[in-house]
Amino acid sequence: MAKKKIIIGSRGSELALWQANHIKKELLRSNKTITVEIQIIKTKGDKILDVALSKIGDKGLFTKELENALLQGKIDLAVHSLKDLQTLIPEGLLLAAITKRHPVEDVLIARKKGMTILDLPENGIVGTGSLRRRSQLVHLRPDLNVEELRGNVPSRIQIFLSSKWDAIILARAGVERLGLKKYVSSIIPTDLMLPAVGQGALGIEIASDNTDALEIVSALNHTETEIAVLAERAFLRQLEGGCQVPIGAYAQVKSNGLYLDAIVGAVDGSIVFRSKIRTAKTHPEKTGIALAKAFVKAGAGKILNDIYNKR
Repeated sequence: MAKKKIIIGSRGSELALWQANHIKKELLRSNKTITVEIQIIKTKGDKILDVALSKIGDKGLFTKELENALLQGKIDLAVHSLKDLQTLIPEGLLLAAITKRHPVEDVLIARKKGMTILDLPENGIVGTGSLRRRSQLVHLRPDLNVEELRGNVPSRIQIFLSSKWDAIILARAGVERLGLKKYVSSIIPTDLMLPAVGQGALGIEIASDNTDALEIVSALNHTETEIAVLAERAFLRQLEGGCQVPIGAYAQVKSNGLYLDAIVGAVDGSIVFRSKIRTAKTHPEKTGIALAKAFVKAGAGKILNDIYNKR
Protein backbone atom coordinates (compact mmCIF):
# COMPACT_ATOMS: atom_id res chain seq x y z
CA MET A 1 0.00 0.00 0.00
CA ALA A 2 1.41 3.40 -1.07
CA LYS A 3 2.21 5.88 1.67
CA LYS A 4 0.16 9.09 1.78
CA LYS A 5 2.14 12.16 0.72
CA ILE A 6 1.86 15.24 2.92
CA ILE A 7 3.06 18.57 1.49
CA ILE A 8 4.27 21.22 3.95
CA GLY A 9 4.26 24.83 2.76
CA SER A 10 7.06 26.98 4.14
CA ARG A 11 8.72 30.33 3.62
CA GLY A 12 12.24 30.05 2.22
CA SER A 13 14.32 31.62 5.00
CA GLU A 14 16.76 29.46 6.94
CA LEU A 15 14.62 29.70 10.05
CA ALA A 16 11.37 28.88 8.22
CA LEU A 17 13.04 25.84 6.62
CA TRP A 18 14.43 24.75 10.01
CA GLN A 19 10.86 24.93 11.34
CA ALA A 20 9.38 23.02 8.39
CA ASN A 21 12.06 20.33 8.62
CA HIS A 22 11.51 20.06 12.37
CA ILE A 23 7.78 19.45 11.79
CA LYS A 24 8.61 17.00 8.99
CA LYS A 25 10.81 14.94 11.37
CA GLU A 26 8.15 15.01 14.10
CA LEU A 27 5.43 13.90 11.67
CA LEU A 28 7.53 11.03 10.33
CA ARG A 29 8.40 9.98 13.88
CA SER A 30 4.73 9.83 14.91
CA ASN A 31 3.32 8.37 11.68
CA LYS A 32 4.89 5.60 9.58
CA THR A 33 2.20 5.66 6.87
CA ILE A 34 3.18 9.00 5.29
CA THR A 35 5.88 10.66 3.24
CA VAL A 36 6.51 14.38 3.68
CA GLU A 37 7.62 16.97 1.13
CA ILE A 38 8.42 20.66 1.72
CA GLN A 39 7.33 23.28 -0.80
CA ILE A 40 8.80 26.79 -0.57
CA ILE A 41 6.35 29.67 -1.00
CA LYS A 42 7.46 33.33 -1.00
CA THR A 43 5.32 35.72 1.03
CA LYS A 44 4.89 39.48 0.71
CA GLY A 45 6.97 39.98 3.87
CA ASP A 46 9.87 38.07 2.26
CA LYS A 47 9.77 40.26 -0.85
CA ILE A 48 9.55 43.70 0.82
CA LEU A 49 12.70 44.10 2.89
CA ASP A 50 13.31 47.84 2.57
CA VAL A 51 10.18 49.01 4.42
CA ALA A 52 9.47 48.86 8.17
CA LEU A 53 6.98 46.12 9.12
CA SER A 54 4.84 48.70 10.88
CA LYS A 55 4.47 50.68 7.63
CA ILE A 56 3.47 47.81 5.34
CA GLY A 57 0.22 47.42 7.29
CA ASP A 58 -0.74 43.90 6.22
CA LYS A 59 -1.70 41.44 8.95
CA GLY A 60 -1.05 38.45 6.65
CA LEU A 61 2.40 39.70 5.74
CA PHE A 62 4.18 36.37 6.26
CA THR A 63 1.18 34.06 5.89
CA LYS A 64 -1.25 35.06 3.11
CA GLU A 65 0.42 33.22 0.23
CA LEU A 66 0.76 30.08 2.36
CA GLU A 67 -2.91 30.31 3.33
CA ASN A 68 -3.96 30.71 -0.31
CA ALA A 69 -2.01 27.54 -1.17
CA LEU A 70 -3.86 25.71 1.63
CA LEU A 71 -7.26 26.90 0.38
CA GLN A 72 -6.35 25.85 -3.18
CA GLY A 73 -5.27 22.39 -2.01
CA LYS A 74 -1.68 22.87 -3.24
CA ILE A 75 -0.26 22.09 0.22
CA ASP A 76 -1.59 20.14 3.21
CA LEU A 77 0.02 22.10 6.06
CA ALA A 78 1.55 25.52 6.54
CA VAL A 79 4.14 25.88 9.29
CA HIS A 80 4.33 29.35 10.85
CA SER A 81 6.23 31.05 13.62
CA LEU A 82 3.11 31.55 15.70
CA LYS A 83 4.01 35.20 16.33
CA ASP A 84 3.59 35.81 12.56
CA LEU A 85 0.13 34.26 12.36
CA GLN A 86 -2.76 36.72 12.55
CA THR A 87 -5.15 36.15 15.44
CA LEU A 88 -8.20 35.80 13.19
CA ILE A 89 -7.76 32.66 11.09
CA PRO A 90 -9.38 33.06 7.62
CA GLU A 91 -12.57 31.16 6.85
CA GLY A 92 -11.87 27.66 5.56
CA LEU A 93 -8.65 27.33 7.57
CA LEU A 94 -7.83 25.93 10.99
CA LEU A 95 -4.95 26.26 13.45
CA ALA A 96 -4.66 22.50 13.93
CA ALA A 97 -1.65 22.19 16.25
CA ILE A 98 0.65 24.33 18.38
CA THR A 99 4.03 22.83 19.17
CA LYS A 100 5.90 22.81 22.47
CA ARG A 101 7.34 26.24 23.02
CA HIS A 102 11.02 27.15 22.89
CA PRO A 103 12.17 29.66 25.55
CA VAL A 104 10.35 32.90 24.77
CA GLU A 105 12.84 35.64 25.64
CA ASP A 106 14.49 38.12 23.32
CA VAL A 107 18.30 38.25 23.24
CA LEU A 108 20.79 41.09 22.99
CA ILE A 109 23.55 40.69 20.43
CA ALA A 110 26.21 43.25 21.29
CA ARG A 111 29.97 43.77 20.95
CA LYS A 112 30.96 41.68 23.96
CA LYS A 113 29.69 38.75 26.01
CA GLY A 114 27.71 39.58 29.11
CA MET A 115 26.59 43.00 27.81
CA THR A 116 22.99 43.78 28.84
CA ILE A 117 20.51 46.49 27.84
CA LEU A 118 21.35 48.34 31.06
CA ASP A 119 25.10 48.20 30.24
CA LEU A 120 24.84 49.62 26.72
CA PRO A 121 26.74 52.91 26.27
CA GLU A 122 24.84 56.15 26.74
CA ASN A 123 23.16 57.29 23.49
CA GLY A 124 24.06 53.92 21.95
CA ILE A 125 22.47 52.57 18.75
CA VAL A 126 20.31 49.43 18.78
CA GLY A 127 18.78 47.76 15.71
CA THR A 128 15.32 46.19 15.68
CA GLY A 129 12.38 45.97 13.28
CA SER A 130 9.87 45.45 16.08
CA LEU A 131 7.75 48.26 17.56
CA ARG A 132 7.21 46.06 20.63
CA ARG A 133 10.95 45.87 21.26
CA ARG A 134 11.50 49.53 20.41
CA SER A 135 8.82 50.70 22.86
CA GLN A 136 10.08 48.60 25.77
CA LEU A 137 13.73 49.37 25.02
CA VAL A 138 13.39 53.15 24.98
CA HIS A 139 11.09 53.03 28.01
CA LEU A 140 13.96 51.37 29.89
CA ARG A 141 16.68 53.45 28.25
CA PRO A 142 15.30 56.73 26.81
CA ASP A 143 18.82 57.76 25.77
CA LEU A 144 19.20 54.93 23.24
CA ASN A 145 18.74 55.45 19.49
CA VAL A 146 16.85 52.77 17.55
CA GLU A 147 17.60 51.88 13.93
CA GLU A 148 15.26 49.89 11.64
CA LEU A 149 16.44 46.31 11.05
CA ARG A 150 14.80 43.86 8.64
CA GLY A 151 15.76 40.55 7.04
CA ASN A 152 16.22 36.96 8.15
CA VAL A 153 18.14 36.08 11.32
CA PRO A 154 21.61 35.43 9.79
CA SER A 155 21.43 38.55 7.61
CA ARG A 156 20.41 40.72 10.59
CA ILE A 157 23.45 39.46 12.48
CA GLN A 158 25.69 40.19 9.47
CA ILE A 159 24.20 43.71 9.13
CA PHE A 160 25.05 44.30 12.80
CA LEU A 161 28.60 42.93 12.52
CA SER A 162 29.37 45.25 9.60
CA SER A 163 27.71 48.28 11.26
CA LYS A 164 28.76 50.76 13.91
CA TRP A 165 25.71 49.92 16.02
CA ASP A 166 26.11 48.89 19.65
CA ALA A 167 23.60 46.02 19.60
CA ILE A 168 20.59 44.38 17.99
CA ILE A 169 17.69 42.48 19.55
CA LEU A 170 16.41 39.16 18.19
CA ALA A 171 14.17 36.33 19.42
CA ARG A 172 16.07 33.71 21.40
CA ALA A 173 14.16 30.90 19.66
CA GLY A 174 15.29 31.83 16.14
CA VAL A 175 18.91 32.42 17.14
CA GLU A 176 19.19 29.14 19.04
CA ARG A 177 17.33 27.07 16.43
CA LEU A 178 19.84 28.19 13.80
CA GLY A 179 22.83 27.39 16.03
CA LEU A 180 23.86 31.05 16.32
CA LYS A 181 24.00 31.16 20.11
CA LYS A 182 27.68 32.21 20.02
CA TYR A 183 26.58 35.73 19.02
CA VAL A 184 24.31 36.21 22.06
CA SER A 185 25.65 38.66 24.64
CA SER A 186 22.76 38.23 27.09
CA ILE A 187 19.25 36.89 27.40
CA ILE A 188 16.79 39.71 28.12
CA PRO A 189 14.59 38.65 31.07
CA THR A 190 10.84 38.92 30.54
CA ASP A 191 10.56 41.35 33.45
CA LEU A 192 12.51 43.82 31.27
CA MET A 193 11.05 42.90 27.88
CA LEU A 194 7.93 40.84 27.21
CA PRO A 195 7.96 38.73 24.03
CA ALA A 196 5.63 38.88 21.05
CA VAL A 197 2.38 36.94 21.32
CA GLY A 198 3.12 33.29 20.49
CA GLN A 199 6.90 33.81 20.41
CA GLY A 200 8.83 30.53 20.52
CA ALA A 201 5.90 28.34 19.41
CA LEU A 202 5.13 26.98 15.95
CA GLY A 203 1.61 26.92 14.56
CA ILE A 204 0.46 24.33 12.02
CA GLU A 205 -2.37 25.59 9.84
CA ILE A 206 -4.51 23.37 7.59
CA ALA A 207 -7.65 23.61 5.47
CA SER A 208 -10.55 22.98 7.86
CA ASP A 209 -12.00 20.23 5.63
CA ASN A 210 -8.71 18.31 5.45
CA THR A 211 -9.55 15.63 8.02
CA ASP A 212 -6.51 13.49 7.10
CA ALA A 213 -4.14 16.36 7.85
CA LEU A 214 -5.95 17.12 11.11
CA GLU A 215 -5.55 13.54 12.29
CA ILE A 216 -1.86 13.48 11.32
CA VAL A 217 -0.83 16.78 12.95
CA SER A 218 -2.88 16.49 16.13
CA ALA A 219 -0.12 14.32 17.67
CA LEU A 220 2.19 17.38 17.58
CA ASN A 221 -0.09 19.61 19.65
CA HIS A 222 1.34 20.57 23.07
CA THR A 223 -1.57 21.27 25.40
CA GLU A 224 0.27 23.49 27.89
CA THR A 225 1.66 25.70 25.12
CA GLU A 226 -1.74 25.79 23.44
CA ILE A 227 -3.44 27.06 26.62
CA ALA A 228 -0.78 29.76 27.07
CA VAL A 229 -0.81 31.07 23.50
CA LEU A 230 -4.61 30.99 23.25
CA ALA A 231 -4.67 33.48 26.15
CA GLU A 232 -2.00 35.66 24.51
CA ARG A 233 -3.69 35.60 21.10
CA ALA A 234 -7.08 36.48 22.61
CA PHE A 235 -5.45 39.46 24.36
CA LEU A 236 -3.96 40.66 21.07
CA ARG A 237 -7.14 40.00 19.08
CA GLN A 238 -9.26 41.96 21.56
CA LEU A 239 -6.90 44.93 21.15
CA GLU A 240 -6.82 44.46 17.34
CA GLY A 241 -3.03 44.44 17.37
CA GLY A 242 -0.44 43.21 14.90
CA CYS A 243 3.07 44.13 13.72
CA GLN A 244 2.01 47.78 13.74
CA VAL A 245 1.38 47.95 17.48
CA PRO A 246 3.76 47.72 20.49
CA ILE A 247 2.06 44.84 22.32
CA GLY A 248 3.77 42.02 24.21
CA ALA A 249 2.33 39.14 26.20
CA TYR A 250 3.53 36.04 27.96
CA ALA A 251 1.26 33.40 29.49
CA GLN A 252 2.44 30.53 31.67
CA VAL A 253 0.55 27.48 32.87
CA LYS A 254 1.42 26.71 36.48
CA SER A 255 0.03 24.27 39.05
CA ASN A 256 -2.23 26.94 40.57
CA GLY A 257 -3.56 28.48 37.36
CA LEU A 258 -2.86 30.43 34.19
CA TYR A 259 -0.73 33.56 34.49
CA LEU A 260 -0.84 36.19 31.75
CA ASP A 261 1.59 39.13 31.81
CA ALA A 262 1.11 41.77 29.09
CA ILE A 263 2.25 45.19 27.96
CA VAL A 264 0.96 47.94 25.67
CA GLY A 265 3.26 50.86 24.97
CA ALA A 266 3.56 54.06 23.00
CA VAL A 267 5.97 53.72 20.06
CA ASP A 268 8.34 56.25 21.66
CA GLY A 269 8.28 54.39 24.98
CA SER A 270 6.98 57.45 26.83
CA ILE A 271 3.96 55.57 28.22
CA VAL A 272 3.79 51.87 28.98
CA PHE A 273 0.88 49.94 30.48
CA ARG A 274 1.83 46.61 32.02
CA SER A 275 -0.31 44.28 34.08
CA LYS A 276 -0.86 40.61 34.81
CA ILE A 277 -3.75 38.35 35.67
CA ARG A 278 -4.14 34.85 37.13
CA THR A 279 -7.15 32.67 36.34
CA ALA A 280 -8.09 29.01 36.05
CA LYS A 281 -6.57 27.18 33.07
CA THR A 282 -9.96 26.16 31.71
CA HIS A 283 -10.87 29.22 29.59
CA PRO A 284 -7.63 30.80 28.33
CA GLU A 285 -9.32 33.02 25.74
CA LYS A 286 -11.55 34.57 28.42
CA THR A 287 -8.36 35.33 30.38
CA GLY A 288 -6.85 37.21 27.43
CA ILE A 289 -10.05 39.15 26.76
CA ALA A 290 -10.46 40.11 30.43
CA LEU A 291 -6.91 41.48 30.64
CA ALA A 292 -7.31 43.37 27.35
CA LYS A 293 -10.50 45.02 28.64
CA ALA A 294 -8.68 46.01 31.84
CA PHE A 295 -5.93 47.63 29.74
CA VAL A 296 -8.47 49.65 27.74
CA LYS A 297 -10.17 50.74 30.96
CA ALA A 298 -6.80 51.85 32.37
CA GLY A 299 -6.16 54.06 29.33
CA ALA A 300 -4.19 51.85 26.94
CA GLY A 301 -6.94 52.24 24.36
CA LYS A 302 -5.87 55.86 23.81
CA ILE A 303 -2.32 54.78 22.89
CA LEU A 304 -3.68 52.24 20.42
CA ASN A 305 -6.12 54.70 18.88
CA ASP A 306 -3.32 57.24 18.39
CA ILE A 307 -1.22 54.58 16.63
CA TYR A 308 -4.11 53.43 14.41
CA ASN A 309 -4.99 57.02 13.47
CA LYS A 310 -1.41 57.75 12.36
CA ARG A 311 -1.29 54.83 9.90
